[in-house]
Amino acid sequence: MGRIPFDLPERDAKPRARGFTNALDAGLGLTEIADALDVCGAYTDVVKLGWGTAHLTPNLSEKLALYKSRDVETSPGGLMFELSYWQNKMADYEAFVRDVGFALVEVSNGSLPIPEIEKCREVERLANAGFKVLSEVGSKDADFVMEPQAWVDAIKNDLNAGAWKVIVEGRADASAGIYGAGGKVRGDAVDAILNSGIDPDRLVFEAPFKPQMIYFVTRLGPNVNLGNVNLHEVLNLETLRLGLRGHTVEHFHAPGHKSAHAPTDDA
Repeated sequence: MGRIPFDLPERDAKPRARGFTNALDAGLGLTEIADALDVCGAYTDVVKLGWGTAHLTPNLSEKLALYKSRDVETSPGGLMFELSYWQNKMADYEAFVRDVGFALVEVSNGSLPIPEIEKCREVERLANAGFKVLSEVGSKDADFVMEPQAWVDAIKNDLNAGAWKVIVEGRADASAGIYGAGGKVRGDAVDAILNSGIDPDRLVFEAPFKPQMIYFVTRLGPNVNLGNVNLHEVLNLETLRLGLRGHTVEHFHAPGHKSAHAPTDDA
């Protein structure tokens, strides 16, 4: 049965360098992963094994092999890096990620106080060691408000150090980083980042819930890179990207219509 030939926004096919979705695996089983990817595998580019689940998962190699068989890259997430750095176990960390088959690693300092200059050195070292590095900028502390220029400087430093892309912190519950109370976007920070000359294709905005997804899709278009998306929400995100959902259908398909953005703290 054929599909209706709708005129839809253009989307790059996998493997794509822009418009990719970095999904979250919060501890899924193999059958659940396989079922999810049967539906959303074509729209899933990277899966982060959330928090420290990569340390606890008994069938980790099988899980990574399953994702790889569906052309989905995996990373162990930033907490594994931060704890390894904090406990002086980076040699063990690097051996672990190589042994189990992670080619993509995440370097962050959102949970433990790792100086920015040290984080940049680790980005550079791991990139030179042959890893594809996703760095992350921003704190997971909901009470910490990062100045807009500090966002810009940290992102540029990570990119200059060799990061493939930089994740803009939002937490899995949209409670910190570029989000304020109730998951509202900190518009001053986002504006500073987007007006800085940084290529938005090099950024990954964490957008765990529908309001954040709508904000970035309507502001930056269908090919914005988004992260911390629950694996079971990837298909729903794709409908937002293409205007196949009520929240974005007029934005993409009604001439002259501009959807209202999700509210920001500046509004």
